[in-house]
Amino acid sequence: MESLKEKKVLISGASMAGLSTAYWMNKLGYKVTVVEIANEPRTAGAAVDIKGTASDAAKRMGVFEQLKSHRLNVEMIEFKNAEDITEGSISLTSEGAEPPDDDIEIERDKFVSIFIDKLKNDVEFIFNNSIAALNETKDDIQVTFKNGSQQAFDLVLGCDGIHSAVRKLWFGDESEYSHFLKGYFSIIIVNKLLVKQKTMQMYNVPDKGIVLNAYKNKTDIIFCFFSEKEIPYNYRDEEQQRKIILDLFEGQGWRTAEILEEVQRSKSFYFDKFCQIKMPSWTKGRVALVGDAAYCASPAAGMGASLAINGATALADALEKHKGNFELAFQDYNKNLRPFIEDVQATAELNVQEMFNLRTEEAIRKRNTQKTSF
Repeated sequence: MESLKEKKVLISGASMAGLSTAYWMNKLGYKVTVVEIANEPRTAGAAVDIKGTASDAAKRMGVFEQLKSHRLNVEMIEFKNAEDITEGSISLTSEGAEPPDDDIEIERDKFVSIFIDKLKNDVEFIFNNSIAALNETKDDIQVTFKNGSQQAFDLVLGCDGIHSAVRKLWFGDESEYSHFLKGYFSIIIVNKLLVKQKTMQMYNVPDKGIVLNAYKNKTDIIFCFFSEKEIPYNYRDEEQQRKIILDLFEGQGWRTAEILEEVQRSKSFYFDKFCQIKMPSWTKGRVALVGDAAYCASPAAGMGASLAINGATALADALEKHKGNFELAFQDYNKNLRPFIEDVQATAELNVQEMFNLRTEEAIRKRNTQKTSF
Protein backbone atom coordinates (compact mmCIF):
# COMPACT_ATOMS: atom_id res chain seq x y z
CA MET A 1 0.00 0.00 0.00
CA GLU A 2 2.25 2.75 -1.41
CA SER A 3 0.32 5.70 0.03
CA LEU A 4 1.00 4.56 3.61
CA LYS A 5 4.75 3.98 3.27
CA GLU A 6 5.72 7.42 4.56
CA LYS A 7 2.99 7.64 7.19
CA LYS A 8 4.02 7.33 10.82
CA VAL A 9 1.95 5.91 13.66
CA LEU A 10 2.70 6.02 17.39
CA ILE A 11 1.24 3.26 19.57
CA SER A 12 1.12 3.74 23.34
CA GLY A 13 1.42 0.44 25.21
CA ALA A 14 3.43 -2.76 24.61
CA SER A 15 0.95 -5.33 25.84
CA MET A 16 -1.61 -7.39 23.92
CA ALA A 17 -3.57 -4.55 22.28
CA GLY A 18 -0.43 -2.54 21.46
CA LEU A 19 1.42 -5.48 19.94
CA SER A 20 -1.61 -6.66 17.92
CA THR A 21 -2.12 -3.12 16.62
CA ALA A 22 1.61 -2.72 15.86
CA TYR A 23 1.49 -5.92 13.80
CA TRP A 24 -1.37 -4.68 11.60
CA MET A 25 -0.09 -1.11 11.21
CA ASN A 26 3.30 -2.42 10.11
CA LYS A 27 1.59 -4.86 7.73
CA LEU A 28 -0.39 -1.98 6.19
CA GLY A 29 2.85 -0.11 5.52
CA TYR A 30 2.96 2.48 8.32
CA LYS A 31 6.25 3.30 10.03
CA VAL A 32 5.42 2.11 13.54
CA THR A 33 6.78 3.29 16.90
CA VAL A 34 5.61 1.71 20.18
CA VAL A 35 6.17 3.65 23.40
CA GLU A 36 5.86 1.88 26.76
CA ILE A 37 6.10 3.48 30.20
CA ALA A 38 7.57 0.30 31.75
CA ASN A 39 11.15 -0.80 31.09
CA GLU A 40 10.04 -3.92 29.19
CA PRO A 41 6.92 -5.37 27.52
CA ARG A 42 3.94 -6.01 29.82
CA THR A 43 3.78 -9.73 30.65
CA ALA A 44 2.27 -9.78 34.17
CA GLY A 45 -1.21 -11.16 34.66
CA ALA A 46 -3.29 -14.28 34.45
CA ALA A 47 -3.47 -16.55 31.41
CA VAL A 48 -5.57 -15.18 28.54
CA ASP A 49 -8.09 -16.61 26.07
CA ILE A 50 -8.12 -16.24 22.30
CA LYS A 51 -11.44 -17.42 20.94
CA GLY A 52 -13.93 -17.11 18.10
CA THR A 53 -13.22 -14.30 15.65
CA ALA A 54 -9.95 -13.49 17.46
CA SER A 55 -8.68 -16.95 16.44
CA ASP A 56 -9.57 -16.16 12.82
CA ALA A 57 -7.65 -12.89 13.11
CA ALA A 58 -4.65 -14.69 14.65
CA LYS A 59 -4.64 -17.02 11.64
CA ARG A 60 -4.58 -14.00 9.31
CA MET A 61 -1.67 -12.63 11.33
CA GLY A 62 0.27 -15.87 10.94
CA VAL A 63 0.63 -16.45 14.70
CA PHE A 64 -2.21 -18.89 15.37
CA GLU A 65 -0.14 -22.09 15.20
CA GLN A 66 2.53 -20.60 17.46
CA LEU A 67 -0.09 -19.52 19.97
CA LYS A 68 -1.75 -22.91 19.76
CA SER A 69 1.55 -24.71 20.45
CA HIS A 70 1.57 -23.05 23.91
CA ARG A 71 -2.09 -23.81 24.61
CA LEU A 72 -3.21 -24.50 28.17
CA ASN A 73 -6.18 -26.79 28.59
CA VAL A 74 -8.43 -26.32 31.61
CA GLU A 75 -10.42 -29.55 31.67
CA MET A 76 -12.43 -29.23 34.88
CA ILE A 77 -14.02 -26.54 37.03
CA GLU A 78 -14.75 -27.69 40.59
CA PHE A 79 -16.92 -25.86 43.12
CA LYS A 80 -15.68 -26.31 46.70
CA ASN A 81 -17.29 -25.79 50.08
CA ALA A 82 -15.66 -24.77 53.38
CA GLU A 83 -14.66 -28.39 54.12
CA ASP A 84 -12.90 -28.71 50.73
CA ILE A 85 -15.62 -31.03 49.45
CA THR A 86 -16.45 -30.73 45.74
CA GLU A 87 -20.15 -29.87 45.61
CA GLY A 88 -20.32 -29.79 41.83
CA SER A 89 -18.17 -29.62 38.73
CA ILE A 90 -18.21 -28.68 35.07
CA SER A 91 -16.26 -30.80 32.59
CA LEU A 92 -14.91 -28.65 29.77
CA THR A 93 -13.85 -31.57 27.59
CA SER A 94 -15.56 -34.70 26.38
CA GLU A 95 -13.78 -37.99 27.12
CA GLY A 96 -10.81 -38.24 24.74
CA ALA A 97 -11.97 -35.26 22.64
CA GLU A 98 -9.64 -32.54 21.40
CA PRO A 99 -10.44 -29.05 22.69
CA PRO A 100 -12.09 -26.78 20.09
CA ASP A 101 -9.58 -25.46 17.58
CA ASP A 102 -10.73 -21.85 17.83
CA ASP A 103 -10.43 -21.51 21.61
CA ILE A 104 -6.93 -21.16 23.05
CA GLU A 105 -5.84 -20.27 26.55
CA ILE A 106 -2.22 -19.13 26.74
CA GLU A 107 0.11 -17.58 29.29
CA ARG A 108 0.35 -13.85 28.80
CA ASP A 109 4.16 -13.82 28.58
CA LYS A 110 4.06 -16.43 25.78
CA PHE A 111 1.57 -14.26 23.84
CA VAL A 112 3.78 -11.18 24.26
CA SER A 113 7.04 -12.94 23.34
CA ILE A 114 5.53 -14.40 20.13
CA PHE A 115 4.45 -10.93 18.99
CA ILE A 116 7.68 -9.19 20.06
CA ASP A 117 9.66 -11.77 18.11
CA LYS A 118 7.53 -11.11 15.04
CA LEU A 119 7.84 -7.31 15.31
CA LYS A 120 11.34 -6.64 16.67
CA ASN A 121 13.01 -6.12 13.27
CA ASP A 122 10.26 -3.91 11.80
CA VAL A 123 8.89 -1.82 14.66
CA GLU A 124 10.69 0.73 16.87
CA PHE A 125 10.18 0.14 20.60
CA ILE A 126 10.81 2.92 23.13
CA PHE A 127 10.71 1.81 26.79
CA ASN A 128 10.79 3.90 29.98
CA ASN A 129 8.91 6.70 28.27
CA SER A 130 5.33 7.83 27.68
CA ILE A 131 3.19 10.48 26.02
CA ALA A 132 3.04 13.72 28.04
CA ALA A 133 1.12 15.96 25.61
CA LEU A 134 -0.66 15.85 22.24
CA ASN A 135 -1.24 18.72 19.83
CA GLU A 136 -3.12 18.06 16.60
CA THR A 137 -2.52 20.19 13.51
CA LYS A 138 -4.08 20.05 10.06
CA ASP A 139 -1.40 17.68 8.76
CA ASP A 140 -0.26 15.62 11.76
CA ILE A 141 -0.30 15.22 15.52
CA GLN A 142 2.61 16.55 17.57
CA VAL A 143 3.65 14.35 20.47
CA THR A 144 5.64 15.54 23.47
CA PHE A 145 7.18 12.65 25.39
CA LYS A 146 7.80 12.44 29.10
CA ASN A 147 11.57 12.78 28.52
CA GLY A 148 10.96 16.13 26.78
CA SER A 149 11.53 15.02 23.19
CA GLN A 150 8.98 15.87 20.49
CA GLN A 151 7.95 14.13 17.29
CA ALA A 152 5.15 14.36 14.71
CA PHE A 153 2.98 11.39 13.68
CA ASP A 154 0.07 10.85 11.33
CA LEU A 155 -1.87 8.85 13.94
CA VAL A 156 -1.64 8.11 17.66
CA LEU A 157 -3.21 4.86 18.89
CA GLY A 158 -3.83 4.44 22.62
CA CYS A 159 -3.43 0.78 23.53
CA ASP A 160 -2.40 1.48 27.10
CA GLY A 161 -4.97 -0.41 29.11
CA ILE A 162 -7.90 0.34 31.36
CA HIS A 163 -6.12 3.27 33.04
CA SER A 164 -5.08 4.68 29.65
CA ALA A 165 -2.94 7.82 29.74
CA VAL A 166 -3.84 8.59 26.11
CA ARG A 167 -7.53 8.47 26.93
CA LYS A 168 -7.04 10.79 29.90
CA LEU A 169 -4.99 13.27 27.84
CA TRP A 170 -7.22 13.35 24.76
CA PHE A 171 -10.74 12.23 25.71
CA GLY A 172 -11.07 13.21 29.37
CA ASP A 173 -10.84 11.73 32.83
CA GLU A 174 -11.30 8.00 33.40
CA SER A 175 -14.31 8.66 35.65
CA GLU A 176 -16.29 9.83 32.60
CA TYR A 177 -16.05 6.41 30.96
CA SER A 178 -15.52 3.90 33.76
CA HIS A 179 -18.56 1.87 34.86
CA PHE A 180 -18.08 0.16 38.23
CA LEU A 181 -19.43 -3.43 38.39
CA LYS A 182 -19.64 -3.47 42.20
CA GLY A 183 -16.64 -5.64 42.83
CA TYR A 184 -12.86 -5.89 43.19
CA PHE A 185 -10.37 -8.62 42.38
CA SER A 186 -6.71 -9.44 42.88
CA ILE A 187 -4.41 -11.79 40.98
CA ILE A 188 -1.13 -13.43 41.90
CA ILE A 189 0.65 -16.26 40.09
CA VAL A 190 2.68 -18.84 42.01
CA ASN A 191 5.17 -21.22 40.43
CA LYS A 192 3.66 -24.41 41.82
CA LEU A 193 0.46 -26.40 41.61
CA LEU A 194 -2.02 -25.75 44.41
CA VAL A 195 -4.64 -27.94 42.74
CA LYS A 196 -4.50 -30.65 40.09
CA GLN A 197 -3.10 -29.58 36.72
CA LYS A 198 -5.66 -28.33 34.15
CA THR A 199 -8.19 -27.74 36.93
CA MET A 200 -9.93 -24.60 38.19
CA GLN A 201 -11.43 -24.55 41.68
CA MET A 202 -13.86 -21.94 42.98
CA TYR A 203 -14.86 -21.25 46.57
CA ASN A 204 -17.45 -18.67 47.57
CA VAL A 205 -19.15 -17.29 50.62
CA PRO A 206 -21.69 -14.48 50.22
CA ASP A 207 -19.95 -11.47 48.62
CA LYS A 208 -16.50 -13.13 48.50
CA GLY A 209 -14.82 -15.65 46.24
CA ILE A 210 -11.49 -17.37 45.57
CA VAL A 211 -10.43 -19.01 42.30
CA LEU A 212 -7.43 -21.30 41.76
CA ASN A 213 -6.47 -22.04 38.15
CA ALA A 214 -3.66 -24.59 37.68
CA TYR A 215 -1.57 -25.11 34.55
CA LYS A 216 2.05 -26.01 33.66
CA ASN A 217 3.18 -26.13 37.29
CA LYS A 218 1.75 -22.66 37.94
CA THR A 219 -1.40 -21.51 39.72
CA ASP A 220 -3.32 -18.28 39.24
CA ILE A 221 -4.80 -17.18 42.57
CA ILE A 222 -7.73 -14.81 42.19
CA PHE A 223 -9.62 -13.17 45.06
CA CYS A 224 -12.79 -11.22 44.38
CA PHE A 225 -15.34 -9.46 46.54
CA PHE A 226 -18.54 -7.44 46.25
CA SER A 227 -18.58 -3.77 47.13
CA GLU A 228 -21.62 -1.54 46.76
CA LYS A 229 -19.44 1.55 46.40
CA GLU A 230 -15.93 2.17 45.12
CA ILE A 231 -13.34 2.02 47.89
CA PRO A 232 -10.52 4.58 48.15
CA TYR A 233 -6.99 3.25 47.74
CA ASN A 234 -3.72 4.27 46.14
CA TYR A 235 -3.36 2.23 42.95
CA ARG A 236 0.43 2.59 43.15
CA ASP A 237 0.59 1.23 46.72
CA GLU A 238 0.80 -2.56 46.36
CA GLU A 239 1.13 -3.19 50.08
CA GLN A 240 -2.05 -1.25 50.85
CA GLN A 241 -3.93 -3.30 48.24
CA ARG A 242 -2.47 -6.56 49.56
CA LYS A 243 -3.67 -5.62 53.07
CA ILE A 244 -7.22 -5.09 51.75
CA ILE A 245 -7.30 -8.74 50.62
CA LEU A 246 -5.53 -10.12 53.70
CA ASP A 247 -7.90 -8.32 56.08
CA LEU A 248 -11.08 -9.07 54.14
CA PHE A 249 -10.48 -12.82 53.74
CA GLU A 250 -8.94 -13.55 57.14
CA GLY A 251 -10.73 -16.36 58.99
CA GLN A 252 -12.57 -17.77 55.96
CA GLY A 253 -12.96 -21.52 55.46
CA TRP A 254 -11.66 -23.90 52.78
CA ARG A 255 -7.90 -23.40 52.14
CA THR A 256 -8.06 -19.65 52.61
CA ALA A 257 -5.39 -19.37 55.35
CA GLU A 258 -2.87 -21.29 53.23
CA ILE A 259 -3.71 -19.24 50.13
CA LEU A 260 -3.38 -15.94 52.04
CA GLU A 261 0.16 -17.00 53.00
CA GLU A 262 0.93 -17.21 49.28
CA VAL A 263 -0.43 -13.67 48.90
CA GLN A 264 1.89 -12.43 51.66
CA ARG A 265 4.92 -14.13 50.07
CA SER A 266 4.17 -13.17 46.48
CA LYS A 267 6.46 -10.66 44.79
CA SER A 268 3.85 -9.70 42.20
CA PHE A 269 0.36 -8.56 43.15
CA TYR A 270 -2.32 -7.05 40.94
CA PHE A 271 -5.47 -5.44 42.33
CA ASP A 272 -8.24 -3.53 40.58
CA LYS A 273 -11.98 -3.02 40.43
CA PHE A 274 -14.30 -4.95 38.16
CA CYS A 275 -15.26 -2.22 35.74
CA GLN A 276 -15.93 -1.52 32.10
CA ILE A 277 -14.95 1.31 29.81
CA LYS A 278 -17.88 2.62 27.78
CA MET A 279 -17.28 5.46 25.33
CA PRO A 280 -19.59 7.05 22.75
CA SER A 281 -16.60 7.18 20.38
CA TRP A 282 -13.23 5.43 20.51
CA THR A 283 -11.72 8.01 18.17
CA LYS A 284 -11.19 11.76 18.11
CA GLY A 285 -9.23 13.56 15.43
CA ARG A 286 -6.07 11.60 14.67
CA VAL A 287 -6.28 9.52 17.87
CA ALA A 288 -7.95 6.12 18.30
CA LEU A 289 -8.10 3.79 21.31
CA VAL A 290 -7.84 -0.01 21.03
CA GLY A 291 -8.45 -2.78 23.58
CA ASP A 292 -9.04 -2.10 27.28
CA ALA A 293 -8.34 1.61 26.82
CA ALA A 294 -11.48 1.86 24.65
CA TYR A 295 -13.81 -0.95 25.69
CA CYS A 296 -12.52 -2.95 28.64
CA ALA A 297 -15.10 -5.60 29.47
CA SER A 298 -13.36 -6.56 32.77
CA PRO A 299 -11.55 -9.85 33.46
CA ALA A 300 -14.96 -11.41 34.14
CA ALA A 301 -15.41 -11.61 30.37
CA GLY A 302 -12.31 -13.75 29.89
CA MET A 303 -11.96 -11.86 26.60
CA GLY A 304 -9.18 -9.30 27.14
CA ALA A 305 -6.80 -10.80 24.58
CA SER A 306 -9.62 -11.51 22.15
CA LEU A 307 -10.89 -7.92 22.34
CA ALA A 308 -7.34 -6.65 21.83
CA ILE A 309 -6.86 -8.77 18.69
CA ASN A 310 -10.37 -8.10 17.37
CA GLY A 311 -10.04 -4.37 17.94
CA ALA A 312 -6.64 -4.14 16.25
CA THR A 313 -7.93 -6.17 13.30
CA ALA A 314 -11.13 -4.13 12.93
CA LEU A 315 -9.13 -0.89 12.92
CA ALA A 316 -6.64 -2.25 10.36
CA ASP A 317 -9.40 -3.55 8.09
CA ALA A 318 -11.10 -0.14 8.16
CA LEU A 319 -7.84 1.67 7.33
CA GLU A 320 -7.13 -0.74 4.48
CA LYS A 321 -10.67 -0.40 3.09
CA HIS A 322 -10.41 3.39 3.07
CA LYS A 323 -6.82 3.43 1.79
CA GLY A 324 -5.51 5.18 4.89
CA ASN A 325 -8.25 7.84 5.07
CA PHE A 326 -8.33 7.77 8.86
CA GLU A 327 -11.53 9.82 9.22
CA LEU A 328 -13.62 7.33 7.22
CA ALA A 329 -11.76 4.38 8.73
CA PHE A 330 -12.38 5.59 12.28
CA GLN A 331 -16.12 5.90 11.51
CA ASP A 332 -16.19 2.27 10.34
CA TYR A 333 -14.18 1.11 13.34
CA ASN A 334 -16.63 2.78 15.75
CA LYS A 335 -19.66 1.39 13.97
CA ASN A 336 -18.65 -2.14 12.95
CA LEU A 337 -17.03 -3.36 16.17
CA ARG A 338 -19.56 -1.87 18.60
CA PRO A 339 -22.26 -4.61 18.55
CA PHE A 340 -19.64 -7.25 19.37
CA ILE A 341 -18.19 -5.14 22.21
CA GLU A 342 -21.63 -4.47 23.72
CA ASP A 343 -22.42 -8.19 23.65
CA VAL A 344 -19.17 -9.12 25.43
CA GLN A 345 -19.64 -6.40 28.04
CA ALA A 346 -23.20 -7.58 28.80
CA THR A 347 -21.93 -11.15 29.30
CA ALA A 348 -19.14 -9.95 31.59
CA GLU A 349 -21.60 -8.05 33.77
CA LEU A 350 -23.61 -11.24 34.25
CA ASN A 351 -20.46 -13.24 35.01
CA VAL A 352 -19.52 -10.86 37.83
CA GLN A 353 -22.93 -11.42 39.44
CA GLU A 354 -23.40 -15.13 38.69
CA MET A 355 -19.89 -16.61 38.86
CA PHE A 356 -17.58 -14.40 40.92
CA ASN A 357 -19.47 -12.19 43.39
CA LEU A 358 -22.43 -14.28 44.45
CA ARG A 359 -24.47 -12.46 47.07
CA THR A 360 -26.29 -15.28 48.92
CA GLU A 361 -25.80 -18.85 50.15
CA GLU A 362 -28.70 -19.87 47.92
CA ALA A 363 -26.99 -18.48 44.80
CA ILE A 364 -23.74 -20.24 45.74
CA ARG A 365 -25.49 -23.62 46.23
CA LYS A 366 -27.33 -23.21 42.94
CA ARG A 367 -24.14 -22.51 41.01
CA ASN A 368 -22.18 -25.22 42.80
CA THR A 369 -24.66 -27.97 42.07
CA GLN A 370 -25.42 -27.19 38.43
CA LYS A 371 -25.04 -30.15 36.09
CA THR A 372 -23.18 -28.93 33.06
CA SER A 373 -20.59 -30.25 30.63
CA PHE A 374 -19.34 -29.10 27.24
